[in-house]
Amino acid sequence: MISEQSHPIATQVHGPVAVYETKVLGLGRPARLFLSSSSRYGIHIWVLLLAVVIMANTQGCATIPKRNPVPETQSQIAQIPGIPMARVWGDEIPPDLDKRLALLKAQMQANNPEALYQPHNYLAISGGGSNGAFGAGLLVGWTEAGGRPEFFFVTGISTGALIAPFAFLGPAYDMQLEDVYTTVSTEELIKVRRPLQIITGDAAAGTEPMKELLARYYTQQMLADIATEHEKGRRLFVGTTNLDAERPVVWNIGAIAVSGDPKALELVHKVLLASASIPAAFPPVYIEVEANGQRYDEIHVDGGTATQVFLFPGSVDWRGAAENVEVKGKLRVYVIRNAFLEPQWKAVNPPKLLPIAMRSISSLIRAQGIGDLYRIYLRAQRAGIDYNLAYMPATFTEKPKEQFDPEYMQKLFDLGYGLAKNGYPWEKVPPGIEPP
Repeated sequence: MISEQSHPIATQVHGPVAVYETKVLGLGRPARLFLSSSSRYGIHIWVLLLAVVIMANTQGCATIPKRNPVPETQSQIAQIPGIPMARVWGDEIPPDLDKRLALLKAQMQANNPEALYQPHNYLAISGGGSNGAFGAGLLVGWTEAGGRPEFFFVTGISTGALIAPFAFLGPAYDMQLEDVYTTVSTEELIKVRRPLQIITGDAAAGTEPMKELLARYYTQQMLADIATEHEKGRRLFVGTTNLDAERPVVWNIGAIAVSGDPKALELVHKVLLASASIPAAFPPVYIEVEANGQRYDEIHVDGGTATQVFLFPGSVDWRGAAENVEVKGKLRVYVIRNAFLEPQWKAVNPPKLLPIAMRSISSLIRAQGIGDLYRIYLRAQRAGIDYNLAYMPATFTEKPKEQFDPEYMQKLFDLGYGLAKNGYPWEKVPPGIEPP
């Protein structure tokens, strides 16, 4: 969800003169601060004075909430009040895994016994911002082609978290999924803040429009439908990153849905929003937790900060877990990577701070995403799970005109739709590995 665009605050240095275009800082007409090159410390002092002036003129502009963070000693036991099964750490085997598997087994035996003997299909959907249109189109085209399975587990990160509920509930929600990824524009998702708000706040853009979209598409009826499927032993997981702890968190959306908590839908909205909120670009999401009878808050951001796509928390032995639940059917995992796997050449020009930083982050995300594909593949091989991978083809050369460009997303949706409708050739291994 990161776009490589120029920053609203421009700084230029011409020999001995540093020029600050202060108009974009909200300080009136463009002004130049001439700084003597005789002392490098003079520049630092002038920058400090400028910052002081800005802060002095922006008291009250920031809307940063006053925090009550979880103490480090309590972070391991903090839970969502009234919903103890709501989430687990994403980088370790849940300590109550046996309890969770026992519940899963009981639900399947009571409400979906035939599923124990059917193939179990799992779907993992990656991040990718507006490129999520590819995964959305792939799923809708799969419905059209026939043979799209019911997924027992669905996981999502970032844009994949927004797709995951629709994918989990199946073809009945295809129309809503298509709407989200073909008709929504940048201004309907984010609201760019004023420069002074950016300087004193917690992000460059607000997500008020995004909250409205969540309220429109992720409804109480959707939550009820998720709860119904959860009771059958199916699971919907969404990943965020706990920024205080620097750790991934896996949220059990179905457990939240069946909790009966009056704020369940609000919590789901917060989790989805957090999973797609890139730090600094969008505000973090504050989630109330409880530890030893005391209420605190946690700060959650984009799940892609920790991982681009995931299947199970930690290094869970899913073959052993499936045997524990007495699943007899074949296990298959489908991974949708809403991105290119091949590097995309782009000249970093002008070679300034922000373009260099953004391009570096883009490279890091690409490498991390490919690493995640290898990790899932190796774990699937170890557990005897059939591996299937889809990703954006290098032949797609369209470029978006804005961060969320409806025209670009429609073309990408159509691409995924057409590939799936004609029988998508799922890759059996990640790139660079010979099929066994």
